[in-house]
Amino acid sequence: MDTTLFTTPQEAPTFFHCNQQISINDHAAAAMDMQSNNNNNNNQSHTSTSRSSDSTDHHQLPSSPHASGKWASSLLNECARAISDKDSTKIHHLLWMLNELASPYGDCDQKLASYFLQALFCKATDSGHRCHKTLSSVAEKSHSFDSARKLILKFQEVSPWMNFGHVASNGAILEALEGETKLHIIDISNTLCTQWPTLLEALATRNDETPHLKLTVVVIASTSSSSSVMKEVGQRMEKFARLMGVPFEFNVITGLNHLGELTKERLGIQEDEAIAVNCIGALRRVEVQERAAVIRIFQSLRPRVLTVVEEEADFSSSKDDFVKCFEECLRFYTLYFEMLEESFFSTSNDRLMLERECSRIIVRVLGCDDHHENSSELGECERRERGSQWCERLKEGFSPSGFSDDVVDDVKALLKRYRAGWGFLPPSPQGENHESAGIYLTWKEVPVVWASAWKP
Repeated sequence: MDTTLFTTPQEAPTFFHCNQQISINDHAAAAMDMQSNNNNNNNQSHTSTSRSSDSTDHHQLPSSPHASGKWASSLLNECARAISDKDSTKIHHLLWMLNELASPYGDCDQKLASYFLQALFCKATDSGHRCHKTLSSVAEKSHSFDSARKLILKFQEVSPWMNFGHVASNGAILEALEGETKLHIIDISNTLCTQWPTLLEALATRNDETPHLKLTVVVIASTSSSSSVMKEVGQRMEKFARLMGVPFEFNVITGLNHLGELTKERLGIQEDEAIAVNCIGALRRVEVQERAAVIRIFQSLRPRVLTVVEEEADFSSSKDDFVKCFEECLRFYTLYFEMLEESFFSTSNDRLMLERECSRIIVRVLGCDDHHENSSELGECERRERGSQWCERLKEGFSPSGFSDDVVDDVKALLKRYRAGWGFLPPSPQGENHESAGIYLTWKEVPVVWASAWKP
């Protein structure tokens, strides 16, 4: 989960503002004209939520979107195909139909329709960069440490989506650094250090001498509030470390344009330190063509362990095929939204904030052209890859170290704290290839998060 930007329900941007509203009204007018012609020709009467044209007769949606079960996927995918085919008449009608049905306050299908409609409109009108910039700007203005921290903790309370990677990574790091007296963890994630209190507790209860821990947090997605947020995070971490009796040093690296700028000198690495590099949701934000170089930088740091946690989706291999990328993005976020629906009350503001956070990512992936001349202004690329794809990349500089039985037991114990539906998928026996490296968190038997540990 990206925790750099959050919007409150009152301040979150709604779709179709200003010029975009005018444009979609034009689309709606065209669709209604077409619908009127169809009605005159066929002498049929439709409600506002079941209008159709000759090009979309097979949908025949009922007057209540709740009555027919899942409908969003069919309409959204057809609209994506129409955009790919440049079928303007069909695009206009489907955008209008989706706008009639979509709502960020409705059921899961209505929410998906709302957020993916925004991305489709951006793609159809080439307005993705402007829309993404607006979403990011509004979110940044309402961002605060307290709201972000409370949202993360609430999400961790109802779902293992984040904690799964934390528990697995902490276990691998503790085992790899066992017996060392000077530890240096390089943390590249956006979870406001919520991963580390449990690791500090574990260090405080070690049988041997309590080691000195240096924690260096690398902040890539810098905002105007990054410095103040990380200052407060550091103060809280230092206070907790004192409480645990762990010698502790906290450093923050900001001002980087991308991870490729990391160096030993900038990280303040000392020769007598045992290094661990922790990447949670970080590599997907590296441009696809730069990922091999970033992995080589990690290798040059000579860490005892590299932990990588990523969401199980592929927005990279199909990035030049809009329809395939759209289908994969919709598949993944359908799972994510259904999980949120079952984890939170329907009126939960926390759930609404998590869903709205996705809108910016969906627009970034589907509505923005990576080859656009101003694409560098958009920040992180959000191009997720599956565990098997990351393995192919990581094996160029690392070998999978796997997770011990103790770590696996800790992960299984974590999942027992949550509602039914969550599961654990262990790696298959490893052969010569590394596709089996890592473990998976599953939601209703579908892998959603991949965690792995690597050694040079």
